[in-house]
Amino acid sequence: MILDLFFPDRCIGCNRIIDAGLLVCGSCFSQISFTHFGFEEENGIKEKCRLLFPVENTYGLMQFEKEGLSRKVIHELKYKNRENIGKIIASWTMERLVFKESKPDLLVPVPLHPKKLRERGYNQLHVYTETLSGFYGIPADFSLVKRNHYSKAQALKDKKHRLETVSAFSLTRKVTGKHILLIDDVFTTGNTVSSIAWELMNAGDNKVSILVMAVDV
Repeated sequence: MILDLFFPDRCIGCNRIIDAGLLVCGSCFSQISFTHFGFEEENGIKEKCRLLFPVENTYGLMQFEKEGLSRKVIHELKYKNRENIGKIIASWTMERLVFKESKPDLLVPVPLHPKKLRERGYNQLHVYTETLSGFYGIPADFSLVKRNHYSKAQALKDKKHRLETVSAFSLTRKVTGKHILLIDDVFTTGNTVSSIAWELMNAGDNKVSILVMAVDV
């Protein structure tokens, strides 16, 4: 309580004081470009994924705008030691994402390499995935997929190197007959999720859908 008086929460968009537990003020929230996708409908993510692997369904919460508020939201989550923002983004997702005829069996976030995990201190997708798991009643598996190589952040790579993710991931155990919802923060080329999707599909009779916080397509 005392800390709230001296260090109040501030909107990441305009810096005005906001209630504890919020991320943006009402005015700035209205500036976030939500996609209004339907999970089982055609959308830009699904079109791009189909060029890479036989995706089941796809959903992206926000449009990733380089000068927009969605970029700031993701940046705060990943690089400002604010893991709890995952709960806020999850709450936005839960208000909009509806599973109709095709509810997944398992939630699997894209993993960090152990070295990157030690550097950052947390996987930015963990709290987000955990929150969604509790709300939708879908189990989450944080150890099924492992990243085999340490590399710099996707955002710092040029397009050519972002495409080089062959054998970047592997499975820690066999899983079969599942509809797996693969979760990532930003969808750009689709190469990361494609690499993991093929590992999951090749392991057994699995279907893969994609959920991302933001879409940069």
